[in-house]
Amino acid sequence: MIDGLKNENITKKNITIMRLKATLLFVLLLSVTFVNAQDDCATKFSLMYESAKAKAYDAAYPGLQDVRTNCAKYHYGTYKYGEKILEHKIDNSSGEEKKAFIADLAKLYAEAQTHFASKFPKGEYMAKEAQLNYDNKDLLGISDADLYNQFDAAYNADAATFDSAKSLYVYFKLMVGLFDSGAKPATDLFNKYDDVVERIDAVTADYQVKLNKLVAKEEAGTTLTSKDKKYKANYEANIDAFEKVSGSVDTELGTRANCENLIPLYSKDFDANSTNAVWLKRAVSKMFHKECTEDPLYEKLVKAYDAAESSADTKYFVGTILFNKGKVTEAMNYFKESFDLQTDPLKKAKLAKKIAASLKKKGRFGEARQYFEKALKLNPSDKSPHIYIASMYASSANNCGDTNFNKRAVFWLAANEADRAGGKGAAYATSYRAKAPTKSEIFSAGNAGQKISIGCWIGRSVTVPSL
Repeated sequence: MIDGLKNENITKKNITIMRLKATLLFVLLLSVTFVNAQDDCATKFSLMYESAKAKAYDAAYPGLQDVRTNCAKYHYGTYKYGEKILEHKIDNSSGEEKKAFIADLAKLYAEAQTHFASKFPKGEYMAKEAQLNYDNKDLLGISDADLYNQFDAAYNADAATFDSAKSLYVYFKLMVGLFDSGAKPATDLFNKYDDVVERIDAVTADYQVKLNKLVAKEEAGTTLTSKDKKYKANYEANIDAFEKVSGSVDTELGTRANCENLIPLYSKDFDANSTNAVWLKRAVSKMFHKECTEDPLYEKLVKAYDAAESSADTKYFVGTILFNKGKVTEAMNYFKESFDLQTDPLKKAKLAKKIAASLKKKGRFGEARQYFEKALKLNPSDKSPHIYIASMYASSANNCGDTNFNKRAVFWLAANEADRAGGKGAAYATSYRAKAPTKSEIFSAGNAGQKISIGCWIGRSVTVPSL
C-alpha cells in the first residue's frame, strides 16, 4: 500500500516536472521567435531606411511595403520615410498608377496614426491627406465641397495640430469659393475666417516665443551655436510664411466682409448673441478692421462685449470709440488700462502695436512711438515697429527742421530706423536715403560728420554722412 502511494506521488511529481519543462520550453521558443522576429524587423527596416536616407526611393519602395506588412509597429521611421518614398512615386508617375500611389500614401497616414498616434497627430496628418487630394484634385475628380469637408474634418478633429500655412490658406480659399457659389452663408464664411486667423496667430506666436529666446541670447552677447542658428533661421522662415498667409487670407476675404455686408448681418444676429463673448469679440474685431466704426452698431457691440467679458481687448475698443469722438484724454486712459490689463507678452506687444497704430492714424506720433517701442521690447523678434516709426519720421520731415537741408536730414533718421527692421526695412531705407541731401549738397553745406538735432515731436539727432 505504502509503495503504491509512493509510486503515485512520484508519477504526479514527474508529470508536474514534465509540464514545467514543457512550459519553459514553450516560453523559450516564444522568446527566441520574438527575438528573431525583432532582429528580422530590424534588418528589414535598416535596409529600407538606408536606401531612403540616400534618397534612393525606388530601391527603398519594396522594403517599405515589406516593413509595413510584417513589422508595422517596429519603428515610427517607417512612416516618416515612407511618406518621402511615396511622394517620390507620386511625383514620378501618372494616370491610374499615380492615383494608386496617392491612395497608398493616404493609407500610410492612417497606419501611422494607428501605430504611432503621438508621433503623427490627427490634425496635422488629416490635413496632409486633404492637401494631397487638393494638389491632385483634377486627377482624382474630387469636388471643392468634398475637399473643404476633408480640411474641416481635420480642423475639427484636432485644430491644435493643424499647423500648415499652406493648408490653412487652402482651407479658407475653398470656403470663399463655396460662399461665392452660394453653397455657404456669410455667417459660415466669417466664422471660418476667424477660425483660420486665430490658428495662424497661435502658430505664429509659438514660433515667436521660440525665436525670442534665441534673440535674447544674442542680445546678451552669447554666440549662437550652429544648431541655434539653424533653429533661428527656421523660426524666422516660418513666421514669414505665416505672415504672408495671413495677408493672403485677408485678400481672399476682400470686400466680402465690407461694412455693407457686416452691419446687416451683425444687426440681425445681435439679440441672439448679446451675451456671447466669443461672437461679440469677433464681430467687434471685424467691424474695427474693416473700418465700420462710425456706424452706431459698432458702439453697441463694444459695450455689449465689455459687459459680457471685460478685458484688455474691450478696454482698447472702448478707447477707439472715445478717440473717434474726440475724447482723447478719456481714450488714452482706456488705452493705458487696456495695456496694463494684458499680461501675456506677445498679446501685450500686439496690443501695443494696435494702440500705436490708432495714435499714428490720428497724427499723435510721439505717443504712437512710445507704444511701438513698448512692442519692440515685448516681442524683439518682430521688427515691424521700426518701419512704422521710420514712416512717421519721414512724414514729419517738413515740420521738424529749420532749414531745407535739416528738414531733408530727417530722411537719414528714417532710413536708419528702417535699417533696424532688417531685410523687411531695406527697401524703405533705400527710398528714404534717396530723399536725403546728396553728396554735393553735403559738400556745399560743409557739415559732413556733424550731428543735426531734430526738433518737434521727434527729439532725436542724426549724423550727416561723411564724404
